[in-house]
Amino acid sequence: MYFLLLQACYNSVVFQITQGTNAGFKNRVTFTMGIMSILKYPDPRLRQKALPVAAVNAKTRSLIEDMFETMWDANGIGLAATQVDVHERVIVMDLEGEQAAPRVYINPEIEILDATCLPYDEGCLSIPDTYETVERPGHVMITALDQDGAEFKEEAKGLLAVCIQHEIDHLEGKLFVDYLSSIKRQRIRKKLKKNRA
Repeated sequence: MYFLLLQACYNSVVFQITQGTNAGFKNRVTFTMGIMSILKYPDPRLRQKALPVAAVNAKTRSLIEDMFETMWDANGIGLAATQVDVHERVIVMDLEGEQAAPRVYINPEIEILDATCLPYDEGCLSIPDTYETVERPGHVMITALDQDGAEFKEEAKGLLAVCIQHEIDHLEGKLFVDYLSSIKRQRIRKKLKKNRA
């Protein structure tokens, strides 16, 4: 997922790690794995609900490495395992891009701390070259496991809050276009079909 945002929007992101850790992943992993194929809307596999990761192990970490490489190669800031046809509850993010701040969320859950919705122009690696305004709560608490299987909590505002909700939607088989009118969805499908022709 990626957004058409002014730099000021990036500067508005506030996060605080309140338990455990989700930092330093890049320093402990060499990203030399393969680039995965990203499913494109309206592929029905994007609608499959992801299952919780039962145990974080070497296979999970290998998936995470592949997902990071895939996301960076596609110039995205977030990717859910569902988008690469792996139906497990795994999300990777790098809101700063260029491998600057990799973050991992396994079995993520959110609690809405402030229901006030913020409008963001959202895009998605599964829906190329398409951006539409979606409103989501701008302040949430994330609970998840890190790449070592340790639970952590993270308070998120702004872009981070919006991005985690977008990616969790993928794990639930939902896409940002589902928030749009049926007319807009039809227009997007026609455009993507034309682009693939």
